[in-house]
Amino acid sequence: MSNHSTFNEVKEALFPTLAQYVPIVARVHGKNHPEFHEVHKLVDAIMEKANAAGTERPDLNAEFIQLRAISNDYTVPDDVCESYEAVYNMLAEVDAAYQN
Repeated sequence: MSNHSTFNEVKEALFPTLAQYVPIVARVHGKNHPEFHEVHKLVDAIMEKANAAGTERPDLNAEFIQLRAISNDYTVPDDVCESYEAVYNMLAEVDAAYQN
């Protein structure tokens, strides 16, 4: 299996769930964690670029750099729900697959 297909497999597996969870987490936790609104925008941009690229490798380096900075390398805050944690775990997995 090539690294290229690994990102695509992770994308196919996780993007539908991220598309469902991210807006809900933003609505529920956005007041206490305003940085998550930026996470939401970046996730939307990543999904849009990746989906537009099809099976080609999109250029997502800038988005992942920003995402890591905003999320403190996907560190889950203490006062959030399991869905927030799941989003950060999925984003870390997508990021790792993209970097490989």
